[in-house]
Amino acid sequence: MSVDRKTFVYSSIERANGPFLTDTRSLEALREQIVADIQTRVADAGADGVVVAMSGGIDSTLTAALAVDALGSDRVLGLGLPSTKTDEAHVSDARTIAEGMGIEFEEVQLRPLLEAFEGTVASALEPDAEDGTPDERTHEIGNVTARLRMAVAYYAANRQSRLVIGTANRSERLLGYFTKYGDGAADAYPIGDCYKTEVRALAKHIGLPRRIVSKEPTAGFWATQTDADELGARYDVIDPLLYRLVEEGLALEDAIGELRIDRETAADIAARYADTAHKRTTPPTPGIAGRDDERVGDGTDSLG
Repeated sequence: MSVDRKTFVYSSIERANGPFLTDTRSLEALREQIVADIQTRVADAGADGVVVAMSGGIDSTLTAALAVDALGSDRVLGLGLPSTKTDEAHVSDARTIAEGMGIEFEEVQLRPLLEAFEGTVASALEPDAEDGTPDERTHEIGNVTARLRMAVAYYAANRQSRLVIGTANRSERLLGYFTKYGDGAADAYPIGDCYKTEVRALAKHIGLPRRIVSKEPTAGFWATQTDADELGARYDVIDPLLYRLVEEGLALEDAIGELRIDRETAADIAARYADTAHKRTTPPTPGIAGRDDERVGDGTDSLG
């Protein structure tokens, strides 16, 4: 069964859940569609399986579980890629979950790579003292961490003829809350059309452990980082606003009126959506007539 936001018909009971796909029937249809999509993409690419970077959080755990549902545990490789002490605790959760799923799991410690990067590349390219401080480098090093994680994932995929499946959800994608060519690089995003609200509901629906579902969302860039701190609001505030702005095309003022959301918070979220549009598109070319990349390949390069 296919789930289309524009044509999906809600019963009176389902309407009570709001615009999100959170009732049992919708969630099962959503699960079936995602599982079928993974199967199709892997088959079309002639791949032997998939690689999932598992952080121990809800997004990567759900993605891995859906991949197992689609392909079987023997065709899913989980990677734990810690770079801090905090990461190591989460990766321990990921390993436990992977063992429960029956999938192969490999841990690669990124701290030595980051230290080498900071001692060579970062130190060589550090701006003058008056132009930057160590605190202002936190985001840059966080982006490096995300790109190193994806480099490891693609190395594993290349070596084992697999696809890399990303773990970003729709809320993160709409806000540009990912690193270009880091966690923003993958062959497919199984939960990429699901708002965080739906991710939580789907995770509960398929029976993920409560400790995973209830974890505070974090990108894991540094020890105390959380999504709410970075984005300025929790997802139960963000998702309803994004839905009205993006799916329903409401003006910001109309969305604010419907939700009674703080105006400054709403404006910040809307600005983040607009300002990060470049993250949701492929790098542009001049557009020479008759040269259309869409006619070539399917965009999956793990096997190349």
